[in-house]
Amino acid sequence: MSSSHVKNAVWLPVLVLLIAMTSIQGGAALAKTLFPTVGAPGITALRLGLGTVILCVIFKPWRLRFNRQQILPLVIYGLALGGMNYSFYLSIRTVPLGIAVALEFTGPLVLALAGSRRPLDFLWVGLAVLGLFFLLPIGHSIDSIDPLGAIYALTAGALWAVYILAGKRAGSQHGPATVAAGSLIGALVFVPLGLAYANPGIWTLSLIPIGLAIAVLSSALPYSLEMIALTRLPARTFGTLMSLEPAMAAISGMLFLGEVLTLVQWLALLAIITASAGSTLTMRPAKQDIDPVGELRE
Repeated sequence: MSSSHVKNAVWLPVLVLLIAMTSIQGGAALAKTLFPTVGAPGITALRLGLGTVILCVIFKPWRLRFNRQQILPLVIYGLALGGMNYSFYLSIRTVPLGIAVALEFTGPLVLALAGSRRPLDFLWVGLAVLGLFFLLPIGHSIDSIDPLGAIYALTAGALWAVYILAGKRAGSQHGPATVAAGSLIGALVFVPLGLAYANPGIWTLSLIPIGLAIAVLSSALPYSLEMIALTRLPARTFGTLMSLEPAMAAISGMLFLGEVLTLVQWLALLAIITASAGSTLTMRPAKQDIDPVGELRE
């Protein structure tokens, strides 16, 4: 194989993953612009409902066969998936997109570091705690960070950790089709809930194309691209690149929503990103299977 082919084989999946992350955060930014019209619960209903339809059409989850031991984890997985979406959108009503994603990332980061006893792991824990200290209004004043919004983002992170654990028990061997099945379960609960608390503007038919765009940008397109990248990249490399997502979210918020972060907030984001990337790069091989690969969290 020529050197140019080798370079393409290395950089193509990286480029695909970067496009996927850009798509996710672009979808989140687009969703936030609709909050005045339909509200955060309404966006959840649109995104989760339409995204579920797209995933079910593509992956046909009704063809799956789950054994009895997988049914309860599948239900928990679906509820966690829907809860992630609901909590995340409630968060970004009042919290800048980059900060919300960084706070959400603490869920899988805690999961990845759970049970670790190596000195190096405590460095990543320390960096993550330091980042959280400067992002959350705890012990100091940060006027731009709403405490309730921060709690919603951390709740989304905790549900992301549950999503990872339950998803593996529910039948990760089914791949994206498992996500479609879980999304259907989550939609059965959180779409009616979102519609119940949505603003009246959600019943406008002209919103359907925008809702489809959000569903494609936040679900169908990035998930498909990430599956391509995941099959061509080592799990450690994939997880490290995914750690860049809070920065991608902050840039998306700055470009599309006019959200400007302070220097301290950028440094706090950098601390969490470094902790996430560092824990991925230095984790033991046996723990690589808990890298978050599902991308229906937002």
